[in-house]
Amino acid sequence: MAILGALSIAPMTGYAVREQIRETLGHFWSESFGQIYPALGDLERQAMVERHDSGDSRSSLFAITDQGTARLRGLLADEPQRQKPRNGLMLRLFFGRQLGPEVCRELVLSARAQAESQLAHLQDARNDLAKDAGLDDDAPYILLTISAGEHAARATSAWADEALGAIDSFDPGDAQSRSIAKFTEELQ
Repeated sequence: MAILGALSIAPMTGYAVREQIRETLGHFWSESFGQIYPALGDLERQAMVERHDSGDSRSSLFAITDQGTARLRGLLADEPQRQKPRNGLMLRLFFGRQLGPEVCRELVLSARAQAESQLAHLQDARNDLAKDAGLDDDAPYILLTISAGEHAARATSAWADEALGAIDSFDPGDAQSRSIAKFTEELQ
């Protein structure tokens, strides 16, 4: 679906599809880059995309066909499947007693840094979108996803600040006697 979606915006090479997915969808969708060229081949065999000479002998330009657009619309109309999240950070923090407060602190600091980096990347995407007149029809929809990414990154950053305060209050020698109610109060 992501490949057809990218090609619905503009024809592009396989490499450009890969970069578009990584750069513009990466904050909410991941695609196996090793599968992009095989998927383009499959889509071409199914007449959902067509290959054109790009002028560069090493790459082809792919464009979505009417059949591909119809398939994309059908896929987009399907109810999104909810998948259970797999968050390595949360798994580590859940079992954080095994790591200790300092390691947990470093993990949270790293998460905050990633969130701040994501915010900067999304601001760049927002600025790039404002400059690209060729995306005028798609821009309002793309901005919805950028906004969601910004909200999520700001929420992660705020959570990280709160979590760091809680971790800093840990007394490893008194962990067993600390009440759940007291800890819950500190996190609110």
